[in-house]
Amino acid sequence: MEQYILALDQGTTSSRAILFDARGVLVEVAQQEFTQLYPQPGWVEHRPDEIFDTQARVAARCLRQAGVSAAEVAAVGITNQRETTIVWDAASGAPVCNAIVWQDRRTAPLCDALRAEGWEPLIKDRTGLLADPYFSGPKIRWILDNVPGARERAEAGELRFGTVDTWLIWNFTRGRVHVTDPSNAARTLLFNIHTCDWDDQLPALMDIPPSMLPEIVASSQVSGYMDAGFLGHRVPIAGMAGDQQAATFGNGCLVPGMVKNTYGTGCFLLMHTGDRPCRSAGNLLTTIGWQGPSGTAYALEGSVFVAGAVVQWLRDGLGIIGSADEVEALAASVPDSGGVYLVPAFTGLGAPHWDPYARGTLVGLTRGTTRAHIARAALEAIAFQTMDIMECMEIDAGMSLHALRVDGGASANNMLMQFQADLLGVPVERPVVTETTALGAAGLAGLAVGFWENDAELAARWQLDRRFEPGVDSGRREEARHQWRRAVERARHWVEA
Repeated sequence: MEQYILALDQGTTSSRAILFDARGVLVEVAQQEFTQLYPQPGWVEHRPDEIFDTQARVAARCLRQAGVSAAEVAAVGITNQRETTIVWDAASGAPVCNAIVWQDRRTAPLCDALRAEGWEPLIKDRTGLLADPYFSGPKIRWILDNVPGARERAEAGELRFGTVDTWLIWNFTRGRVHVTDPSNAARTLLFNIHTCDWDDQLPALMDIPPSMLPEIVASSQVSGYMDAGFLGHRVPIAGMAGDQQAATFGNGCLVPGMVKNTYGTGCFLLMHTGDRPCRSAGNLLTTIGWQGPSGTAYALEGSVFVAGAVVQWLRDGLGIIGSADEVEALAASVPDSGGVYLVPAFTGLGAPHWDPYARGTLVGLTRGTTRAHIARAALEAIAFQTMDIMECMEIDAGMSLHALRVDGGASANNMLMQFQADLLGVPVERPVVTETTALGAAGLAGLAVGFWENDAELAARWQLDRRFEPGVDSGRREEARHQWRRAVERARHWVEA
């Protein structure tokens, strides 16, 4: 009987299930979007039950569409939107409130207080992160302080916390397993990336009871079994990693110095830095890539909060396109942006600025500006934000970029990929399988159950689809960079705290 690996890719806007065969070939995909909630400016929420329900449905649908039974699934790998925070009742499994999404900015005042009290150097030393609303710890604190009765219940040991991986595993195992892996734990501001365990001081600093925290397990190991009631067979859950770390693994960036960028809702640039943390002087994040049979891999990361989401905004907010796939043709209908620059700081700016008070800015408008120029400026903004991070990353790591591997939905946009190569001055390499986030989760799960032998076998399966070579001179490149930086300065510190 042929065996498969099922990857569950729980993203910010949709839940997906992807089935891979032993060659690493994508066999089937099922996807379902879910509700985005914006209760106040700067707040972003999801319904935890909807996250799980959509993920369970697409898992079953994927197998059904492929004509594959659960008995043919050797293992399940989970990858997920990171930092998104869920707190639930340990007995009933009922969430105490909506999930607070990674994009949410409501905890900016708490992070300001941590910095003002002088805690950021300790936080950065232990976690590799900054005191920013992006991460889970302040979100947990907010829930305990603002949901009636939550703090008392947490201190009584009645509540559990999890990022989305933990929430899915808890539900798929019917509450039997409460775990996370280092790649997700490293995004909480509560995890020590040097000891690879929950820190002995940071939970208390944020007034979070340790009883809420999940057990740490390796990214590649059998951590539990999906209850047979979901797919009709008891399937091992053998891999988990945050989406960007999984994408790095799936894109074959298994050697120090290799870099990938994922063009999804956000944009996430990761460089494999080896088996030790690489400290950043340029406001990038030092994080854990994954922990598997070959040890712990570390990475430098730069996060862009709004990338593909800017295309959704063009569609849903401005109505200048009817569907996301229209944006490339519209943007390509003009030779350039006509001097228009869009800084999509809708929820603040991520690396290297880390400005939660920045807001979206559209500059350079004239009477000749058309919706095509705005569409082109929106796509170019994705590449500009990537450029900002890459410049810092090369300095921090002491290595020059030779090529950028790409994945994610927007990597299919040829105009964007060519502009990215032009802007960086290095080739951009797009693989045949752009579902590298799911492939990474599948790879970690497959290694744990012997489906694949080692990392090298997985890396050898990476195949190039198209290589975009830079095609502009350095003068034009520098002028574009200069104008972008001027636009960013106009977006920064817009909200007056």
